[in-house]
Amino acid sequence: MIFKSLTSRVIVLSICLLVFGIGTFAFLTLRREQMQLVNSARESSELLLDTIERSLYNSMRHGNTEDVKVILEMVGQSENLVGVRIFHPHGVILKSSQASEVGRVVDQHDFKLFLDNKREGVFTLDGYGEVLGMVKPIYNNRQCNLCHGAKSRIIGLLNVNYSLVETKRRIVELTKLFVMSTVAIIGFLSLAISLVMLKFVKKPLNQLAKNMARVEAGDLSVRMTPEGKDEIGRLIVSFDSMVDRLDRAKKELETYHYQQMERADRLASVGEMAAGIAHEIKNPLTGIAAAITVLKDDFSPEDGRALIIGEVLEQISRLDKTVNDLLFFGKPTVAEPTCTDINSALKKILIFASQHRGGKNIEKKLELAEDLPPVYVDPKQIQQVFLNLFLNAVQAMQSGGTLTVASTLANVDGMDMVRVRVTDTGPGIPPQILEKIFTPFFTTKAQGTGLGLAISHRLIEQHGGRLSCVSQDGVGTTFSVELPAYCPSQEELERAHLSTGIIS
Repeated sequence: MIFKSLTSRVIVLSICLLVFGIGTFAFLTLRREQMQLVNSARESSELLLDTIERSLYNSMRHGNTEDVKVILEMVGQSENLVGVRIFHPHGVILKSSQASEVGRVVDQHDFKLFLDNKREGVFTLDGYGEVLGMVKPIYNNRQCNLCHGAKSRIIGLLNVNYSLVETKRRIVELTKLFVMSTVAIIGFLSLAISLVMLKFVKKPLNQLAKNMARVEAGDLSVRMTPEGKDEIGRLIVSFDSMVDRLDRAKKELETYHYQQMERADRLASVGEMAAGIAHEIKNPLTGIAAAITVLKDDFSPEDGRALIIGEVLEQISRLDKTVNDLLFFGKPTVAEPTCTDINSALKKILIFASQHRGGKNIEKKLELAEDLPPVYVDPKQIQQVFLNLFLNAVQAMQSGGTLTVASTLANVDGMDMVRVRVTDTGPGIPPQILEKIFTPFFTTKAQGTGLGLAISHRLIEQHGGRLSCVSQDGVGTTFSVELPAYCPSQEELERAHLSTGIIS
């Protein structure tokens, strides 16, 4: 859970980088200090070895062999020296700071240094711990030929064993000091980074998250005060600016919504009144149409008054359609859906539309997909929708053209839909008009009511479908109707199978 927090991840990552960086630096520094201590012991041993060598040469040049013994004993009294001796190339100790060693065989580690032609080496001696052994040959100079002859090139080997116990103790103390100081530095820096992250990052971010939750819950009175001009401060300023804009937008939306509600209430009242007036007009219109039809029978077809009466009847029919559309839009009838073969319905509706006086010069094309699933719709209402679309297409092609009706099965958002496209080759619909075609009472026709497409749109939506339009000015228009494909449930299939068995 802790690593789900951004600040926790940053703190842990910073501490890991601190441990790696400071630990690496401390390790390298400690190694350097350790090497310096060992080198210091080596330099001291070499200096001591050179000093003993000069003293020995000076004493042996005058033949004072006793002085050699005294020098070795005096030097061997140093606390850091385990032993100072001169041994023969064959390994026998000739002179030593410890008289008991004279005549014995030198330690194998020291003798091995000579055999391996090495000047120094670190090894462990029983009772003394780790020591630095150094061996330096004493060469047979001309001054030494008087006593040692000229046959041997090396007359002896000066050997010094320097104890590294004190050096190791200092290395251990230095290591402890470095470890404790490194841990203290890392701990202090980790604590400081954690406090800084918690105070200047996590705390304001948590507060910002709480305030965003309040804003999400609808409280737009939330405001924050930035404590600095860093990234967090700029984020808080942006948050306050965002909330201010949201608050203003909310107030504007509330005002607009109130205005729309008032307008909708007025329109509802007007709609109810219009529906009532239309209902009152419908019955007298029926009577007037019947009376004028009787009067028309009294005139011969050649009589000019018969033409006038025919025009009056046509206008009465137009008024009756307008009243019917208004009544249907104000109070649509309840749908009576049933399984419908959309292809069969389209063929019948297209025959009705072909009887329109402008449909004689229109070429009709049917591109219907086979084996389409049925749709669960009210056949009368769907007939009203497609008849309206077909007549609109015919009226759009005054100079002739092609009306294409195509049906396909499409998958929309994971759902099977039966899609019908009605395409004409008319002049098309301008973009500024296209977005208003489904608005009630909007029409560009001289004798239109503006309710045909609005009613069609509502009917398709009531059936769970969608009616859309795509038009290209000067090329043509395509209306697309999408209706859910009917998929009977298992219970319905079993019920149908049972009823079929009973009938048979």
